[in-house]
Amino acid sequence: MKYEVGTLKIFRLPPSSFILSPNPMSSFSILLETENLATADLRGLTEAIDCLAGQSPSPTQANEVLIIDSGDIPAQVKTQLLDQYPWLTFMAAPEGTTYYQAKMLGAQAATGDILLYYDSDCIYEPKWLETMLATFAEDPAIQVVAGETRTRGIGPYGTAMALAYIFPQYSEETKTFPCTQYYLNNVAFRRNFLLAHPIPTDLPLYRGNCALHAKQIIAGGGQIWRQPQARATHAPPNGLRHFYWRFLLIGHDLYWQKRLAREMQLQVSGQGQERRDPTERGLGQKLQVLDDRFGKLIRADRNHLFWLPLCLPVIAVSTSLIAIGYQIARRHPHRLLDRFETSGLG
Repeated sequence: MKYEVGTLKIFRLPPSSFILSPNPMSSFSILLETENLATADLRGLTEAIDCLAGQSPSPTQANEVLIIDSGDIPAQVKTQLLDQYPWLTFMAAPEGTTYYQAKMLGAQAATGDILLYYDSDCIYEPKWLETMLATFAEDPAIQVVAGETRTRGIGPYGTAMALAYIFPQYSEETKTFPCTQYYLNNVAFRRNFLLAHPIPTDLPLYRGNCALHAKQIIAGGGQIWRQPQARATHAPPNGLRHFYWRFLLIGHDLYWQKRLAREMQLQVSGQGQERRDPTERGLGQKLQVLDDRFGKLIRADRNHLFWLPLCLPVIAVSTSLIAIGYQIARRHPHRLLDRFETSGLG
């Protein structure tokens, strides 16, 4: 994929974007995609749907629970899921549909006023659905609600991934607060808002489009609300090959996120007046983030202390892969993603 400068635009959100019906009983749709299953354990999908079945309100009350199927689910598994959970609806995605394209296909096909994004490699706490919906009911001006996702696992690998992988530990906050980002495995939008201000799908990233979408929303005058009680856990990279590529691509995505964020900043401030992105972290801030993540990890489960010495080599390898991926992207901006997409994992 070759990216053309100027493609990523700032949203200009008029005041009417924030005014919707105050009806607290908004209809809702739950959206999953299966593109993640190219690298995830298939058991994760059944566990995620089992978890969804236990939510309150029941998923049977949704307008639809829509699975955007990219062809990664065996027919037998699909039949078993439909037999057990007849409230599931499968929607076939065209061949080659990417993760973010699948998410937006789901938004276009769904009919609920609230769209809740749910991933096949996550497990959600029992009150997740209730908490997300209640947050929208509190204020009709709320357009985007982000839950909190952390990496699950313990041991040399699990502890390392809890510290080094994408997702931070839970914030430990108890009330909703404004934030600057969301993860697409644990977020909800008012449907009209998302269709008017869609997630960009044509960017040269593996993951990270949602980080730039968040910047678009905020630069255009919008707001994202963090709901710390809507919690999920995400699986760590599945196997050595996935681990290797995932951390290389985190470096690739960091390069492109910085490059595209600078482009967006120039749109806001005017050509030749580039300013530092306030969300971009220097080395000192990154160390503070790591220290904060470590403290919260230990408070959540002190058993991580036992595994810390054994997980340090894994952390060293993962951070080295990120740095290597970043440097490759600086010199050859499309090489890593192109190779990944032809590796059989993309």
